[in-house]
Amino acid sequence: MKTSKSICFYHLQQINTVDALTTMGAIPTGFRPSTLFQLLEEGNQFRASYFLQPELTPSQLAFRDLMWDAKTGTIRARPSHVSLILTLWNCKMIPLPGMSIQVLSRHVRLCLFDGNKVLSNIHTVRATWQPKKPRTWTFSPQVTGILPCLLDGDCFLRSNSLSPDLGILFELGISYIRNSTGERGELSCGWVFLKLFDASGIPIPAKTYELFLNGGTPYEKGVEVDHSVSRRAHGSVFHQMMMMRRQPQLLVKLRSLHRRSRNILSLLPEIFIGSMCCIHLLIFYRQILGDVLLKGRMSMQSADFISNPVLATFPTLLEQPDVMDALRSSWAEKENTLKRSEKRDGEFLKAVFLLVYHDCVVPLLHSTLLPPFRWAEEETESARWKVIADFLKQNQENKGALQALLSPDGVHSPFDISELTYDFLGEIRKKAV
Repeated sequence: MKTSKSICFYHLQQINTVDALTTMGAIPTGFRPSTLFQLLEEGNQFRASYFLQPELTPSQLAFRDLMWDAKTGTIRARPSHVSLILTLWNCKMIPLPGMSIQVLSRHVRLCLFDGNKVLSNIHTVRATWQPKKPRTWTFSPQVTGILPCLLDGDCFLRSNSLSPDLGILFELGISYIRNSTGERGELSCGWVFLKLFDASGIPIPAKTYELFLNGGTPYEKGVEVDHSVSRRAHGSVFHQMMMMRRQPQLLVKLRSLHRRSRNILSLLPEIFIGSMCCIHLLIFYRQILGDVLLKGRMSMQSADFISNPVLATFPTLLEQPDVMDALRSSWAEKENTLKRSEKRDGEFLKAVFLLVYHDCVVPLLHSTLLPPFRWAEEETESARWKVIADFLKQNQENKGALQALLSPDGVHSPFDISELTYDFLGEIRKKAV
């Protein structure tokens, strides 16, 4: 984790770099250092792994958002004030940076926002683009095999905030490297805020929204992304219509929930944003949390460390999407072999999920062959995926990870007790700081 001093220096360096790039004409005047990326760099309080942890009540004697349902024998469903699914369709007319910088990633970051502060984890969805249409970003591309969760444009959102100004903040961004200096950075290419309630407090309708982007940061007003295509252009009605068509925009669809989707989302934390493709794995984690913390503990007053590799390591998967994809792939493969009656048995499914997790995730997380995860580094991402793909293929051929674990070619990091230890009070203390 970066120190506050290094973070401050990094932010100042980014501001100076963006000012220089703007002066040179390398980027549009409305581009800024990414606000949401800076928040992610400041600590874990805006990361999904942070919001996945259970919260204590004010008395510190019970869990506020994790309760046991004796009737169903699992965690209790908890409705939230806001519960919805949205789909990112595409971004159009996004200005291009100059030739002096190389774009490493195009993405959208989104979070709950009340116009003043961020109220949830910050979720990132990477966009794809075609050389013939460089100003258009798209999501959820057609791929062979499973769609990587980082590219999944279908997102769920939950919040218990009662703020009348509650909405979703979308920030379009690029990761870049300067050709002249090799310096890396994150730029915001525009942002937009979609309020979820109208002036009367009624939820906005589930439909597709065409949202025009603002320049600057979410705390600046009246800044345009690119002044060369100003919305304030004067002239004939036809001219104004043509200028509006050239405005940077984001297309988002809010989807209404049917009963099954609402029931599934009610098993997740009360405040959370994530990919729909991972929702079943998040629910497994929550159910295992309930089994261990509520059902299995000898005493509710016990604060002892808990030996459970899944609880100890699963939150790290939210910061390593390629390992999450490996788990998704392994689970889908295993689930296809199960009988229909087995799929209806919740306890049986949990037991099988644990076996898949130990066979797939645990060896990968501690393999020295797997390079550390680094955002928007194509070489590192390719190297990681090759290691993961080779490991999954080996697992499939050998029907498990045992042979790979015992092989002299598979080198693992020295054992550390943290691989098995879940300190739930320690996690909650981190959340309170």
